[in-house]
Amino acid sequence: MSLRLYDLAGADPQVRFSPYCWRIRMALAHKGLEVETVPWRFTDKDAIAASGQGAVPVLIDGDHVLSDSWAIGLDLDQRYADRPSLMLGEEGKALANFARHFAQTAISAVAFKAVILDIYNAIAEKDRAYFRSSREARIGKSLEDFAIGEEEARAQMKIALSPLRALLQEQAFVNGAAPAFADYCIFGSFMWIRNVSPKVLVSADDPVNAWAERMLDLHGGLARASKRAFA
Repeated sequence: MSLRLYDLAGADPQVRFSPYCWRIRMALAHKGLEVETVPWRFTDKDAIAASGQGAVPVLIDGDHVLSDSWAIGLDLDQRYADRPSLMLGEEGKALANFARHFAQTAISAVAFKAVILDIYNAIAEKDRAYFRSSREARIGKSLEDFAIGEEEARAQMKIALSPLRALLQEQAFVNGAAPAFADYCIFGSFMWIRNVSPKVLVSADDPVNAWAERMLDLHGGLARASKRAFA
């Protein structure tokens, strides 16, 4: 069995910051699957051409070429059903589906404004023109005009995290007593912030921060050991 994951990297190949790739890195660790991670950058489209699209994560599993973090998560549970479940049945799958949309529309929406310039500074020089042109076309303004400061981002994040905070006041993980794919979907967004930016968007006494600390320590401290762009 040989698994290879194309994983978004900064100028420093050890800095890995894609929220979607982190979902899969945590999922593979949850399954107890060893994987070779390949540093990939925004302009390395040819390297993942076999996936039929131009974004990571892309997981190569033997003859199977998989893309999209949600599709990969579902496939891992089917292909490796003898290992710890990611979805925990249909109810868990529904929770994970909610979690991925919540992460994208609530958490990442704020995080993107907060760290967009940090991302630009962290990525390889060859990627910067592509990143700027593609993102400015998407947001309709310059990166500088789109970005928000740390104080404003912290205030917006506090509101965005309200339902997650309420949940984590009652249980240790999004999935309950132990983590599963719903947790990984949300945690990926926090790793995005953590690994590209020195900004602190969640206060130390927030239950969400306590949950993030528990997530960092999972799987032998996989996420905590990851390199940060500014350290």
